[in-house]
Amino acid sequence: MPQSNHSTWATKGRAVTSSVIREKPVRRLDRVVIRFAGDSGDGMQLTGDRFTSETAVFGNDLSTLPNFPAEIRAPAGTLPGVSSFQLHFADHDILTPGDAPDVLVAMNPAALKANLPDLPAGAEIIVNTDEFSKRALAKVGWSSNPLDEGSPVLSAWRVHRVPLTSLTLAALESFGLPRKDAERAKNMFALGLLSWMYHRPTAGTEAFLRRKFAKKPTIAEANLAAFRAGVNFGETTEDFAVSYEIAPAALPAGRYRNISGNLALSYGLVAASQRADLPLFLGSYPITPASDILHELSRHKNFGVRTFQAEDEIAGIGAALGAAFGGALAVTTTSGPGIALKAETVGLAVSLELPLLVIDIQRGGPSTGLPTKTEQADLLQAMYGRNGEAPVPVLAPATPADCFDVAVDAARIALTYRTPVFVLSDGYLANGSEPWRVPDPAQLPDLRVRFATGPNHTLDDGTEVFWPYKRDPHTLARPWAVPGTPGLEHRIGGIEKQDGTGNISYDPANHDLMVRTRQAKIDRIEVPDVTVDDPGCDTHGPAPLLVLGWGSTYGPITAAVRRVRATGRRVAQAHLRHLNPFPHNLDRVLSTYTNVLIPEMNLGQLATLIRARYLIDARSYTQVRGLPFKAEQLATAITEATDHD
Repeated sequence: MPQSNHSTWATKGRAVTSSVIREKPVRRLDRVVIRFAGDSGDGMQLTGDRFTSETAVFGNDLSTLPNFPAEIRAPAGTLPGVSSFQLHFADHDILTPGDAPDVLVAMNPAALKANLPDLPAGAEIIVNTDEFSKRALAKVGWSSNPLDEGSPVLSAWRVHRVPLTSLTLAALESFGLPRKDAERAKNMFALGLLSWMYHRPTAGTEAFLRRKFAKKPTIAEANLAAFRAGVNFGETTEDFAVSYEIAPAALPAGRYRNISGNLALSYGLVAASQRADLPLFLGSYPITPASDILHELSRHKNFGVRTFQAEDEIAGIGAALGAAFGGALAVTTTSGPGIALKAETVGLAVSLELPLLVIDIQRGGPSTGLPTKTEQADLLQAMYGRNGEAPVPVLAPATPADCFDVAVDAARIALTYRTPVFVLSDGYLANGSEPWRVPDPAQLPDLRVRFATGPNHTLDDGTEVFWPYKRDPHTLARPWAVPGTPGLEHRIGGIEKQDGTGNISYDPANHDLMVRTRQAKIDRIEVPDVTVDDPGCDTHGPAPLLVLGWGSTYGPITAAVRRVRATGRRVAQAHLRHLNPFPHNLDRVLSTYTNVLIPEMNLGQLATLIRARYLIDARSYTQVRGLPFKAEQLATAITEATDHD
């Protein structure tokens, strides 16, 4: 049965067996982790997404982890071709998609075998028995059927053998669909069964199916029939004697919606353009896992958004930089390989000192690497991956919902300081989702800028002229002059400019001044102080260990710290959004703690920066497996670090 710290029993619903009506018991849980797994063509991502949407409507807190192959149609029935979607939902605040599934829905032998190592003893398995042919078993290296009575393979788990394919075909027999088309609805049957098991609302899924297949009403009705058949099967079958309830979470009052990281980034960019009163321009080339931002922004022309799908990465950022020169809030999106191609134009943006948002949805590398898997290995590339001294601000969101706030904050910095800004999200945040409290637009920062409108400098002879590199004394930002404004003509290009006039200059002293000024501009960017969560610090002094993180490690680190504190150990935690410049109080924070542990999904890039900048012996805990950390894994590492200390 699903694992839970707290559970109660009740009765709800009725099952019909041999003309005897019996009420099925309901077990109330505080949390559960479900994983849907099958071939990449079995619709597991759609199934998980619909279950997530209904869970969000119900009011649970949730966190998801989609995991799928890079191929559009991976080899069917093979272990590399397995696609999965994990959802953790609860009646309380949660931070991760869960370390291990309490329930696995396996559509074929490959899905079962690939996920068995992750299942704790006692977990439930719902398996599609129709797919366990000799050929399918042979593809994954099984010489015998693990579902056969007496087989020891699945003895550690509670197994529900359900002929999902044949039940779906029977439910759709009256539609007259070809067998292949009818079989495709088996994911909806499975979704209906799980919706019954966990008392999920069904109206939203039914409305979704009608919208999705509005031009194919027969297909829409067939999917609806399969979905309802799954619900009814759970209600009437003897194999599922218990259903489960997870009460809504006590979230702070407000209006919520379920949101993924890429969607939150898209909304944040639109919101920033509205608060800046500037048109939004996206110059991009499709690349996993960043493409969804291009797809989403293309839907919002009514907000003054223009999207340009370029022929390559270089053209995408070139168009975006041109839009910035023209007075737009300019954005380019990509992943690690695209950042490498965009590097020269980012350097040009540094030299031109124009606002430009560079969104990097990190994935496993190097080169093409693991296109659909997550990693945090582009930090040093974002910091230093350009020729010459070309400093740029770098920000990283912590959660899917935080992507919205980071997009707005990145726009603030770019517009205020006239600089390109890097945003480092990753595949885990991009595709994962959580509840998002929709903000009041009026409470978002005012990002309006003043364009240059006339002369800004007086020569010794009294002539008034426009100097394109005459700087704001506070921010060191240069004026932003929209092309075509009379009297504001000036040179642009990558060759070094003279301070103030913007004329081409090869003078050594001027180059030294411009390099140092551009660095000083980044150094004086106003960012909030980093906050430290250290219970008991005021009464007992600092904890013996500070766990410092950045980006998407926030959820696993926080969950792990909670577990370690529950054992009575004292651990402090801090998380960085701003990676360049670092918060001004970080030096003081780090000097407060004797030991610092930095978990990262790379080989220690933030740890390298921290050691070099602050001269402390920060310790790394790293992994590069294409998957996020598990909370228990980090809890063990933190415990060992406190024991060592």
